[in-house]
Amino acid sequence: MNRPLPEDPMIRSLIQQARRAQVSRRAMLAGAGAGATALALAACSTDAGGELTPAEDTSADDKTLNWANWPFYIDEDDDGNYPTLLAFQEQTGIDVNYLVTVDDNNSYFATVRDQLALGQDIGADTVCLTDWMVSRWIQLGYTQPLNKDNIPNVSNLTPSLQNPAFDPGREQSLPWQSGFAGIAYNTEQTDPVGAVSDLWRPDLSGRVGVLSEMRDTIGVIMLEQGVDISGDFTADEFNAALDVFREQVESGQIRNVRGNAYTEDLVNEDTLAAICWSGDITVLNFEAGYEKWKFVLPEGGATLWSDNFLIPIGSPRKTNAETLINYYYQPEVAAEVAAWVNYITPVVGAREAMFDIDADLANDPLIFPDDATLAQARIFRGLSAQEENEYQAAFQAILLGA
Repeated sequence: MNRPLPEDPMIRSLIQQARRAQVSRRAMLAGAGAGATALALAACSTDAGGELTPAEDTSADDKTLNWANWPFYIDEDDDGNYPTLLAFQEQTGIDVNYLVTVDDNNSYFATVRDQLALGQDIGADTVCLTDWMVSRWIQLGYTQPLNKDNIPNVSNLTPSLQNPAFDPGREQSLPWQSGFAGIAYNTEQTDPVGAVSDLWRPDLSGRVGVLSEMRDTIGVIMLEQGVDISGDFTADEFNAALDVFREQVESGQIRNVRGNAYTEDLVNEDTLAAICWSGDITVLNFEAGYEKWKFVLPEGGATLWSDNFLIPIGSPRKTNAETLINYYYQPEVAAEVAAWVNYITPVVGAREAMFDIDADLANDPLIFPDDATLAQARIFRGLSAQEENEYQAAFQAILLGA
């Protein structure tokens, strides 16, 4: 976006660090590729066993907490400290061990899966994972129900995120940060692109990029076909979108299927339009110094993903974790985090609090979308183990054949 940085040098530094870090964060969230896909197929194929019993909560006598999260995903100062987390520890007396150990949904799950299956402590009392992985944990019984009495600030949760199909009523999870998958196009090199089908125009032949994240690329195609990806769509509906994807790959209309590296293709103009993540386009325009790329929510709808707090089945410090979640649902705290990470905060009131930090950030629709904007997006529903295997395999087969 073509917006000046604030004069305050501390705030200026905070925002510059946030924009630089954002690309790294989204690259790790992408984490796709053949290796990740193979791991995904293995990870969801054989989990079985009896019902697990949540660990006894020792929070009253143990004022510690282990929080596993992604890199570059919390406010950080120049000395590597986390200001909001330091304030939480001072206010509550709970000593938090912040673990930057989630670099990919599948690889993290692979490291803790055996312990989860036995109901054991995985060394993290709360973990932030993406919707579809949270769905898997819930299906397998690997999470503890949240005690909302310990999280009164849950009343600040954005209405559109309160009842996802994978966790009705948010009984097992609460969002940490969110973002969109939509379309971006080069405003200098091509006419406006407003729908996914516009990407298949003859003038864009061989100049289109899409994401290697199946849920986002196939998700926006399905939405244009009138399918509610948050509901009980069928295999036939998924395959109809997959057929479109296959056709555009095989014809050469789609030049590249990439993870976060799609931004490089936009910058060097190998691609002029792409299915993309909202936060990345904010970064690209910031680095360009003007709005060279336009991000739009496709006419058929965008995907909306969230990374979510959950409490593993074996955590013995459940109340401590809920106290932490409650703290981050304060609007002032959420705004401080959003100013650094530049993703969508799920906390109502954070936008108003952001005006005290940076009015331009408060008015950024990719950080603070209004209800009408959120209504244009859908969360890709959780898949069963069989669907996960079949859909990922079919998607990957097209990539391998390209």
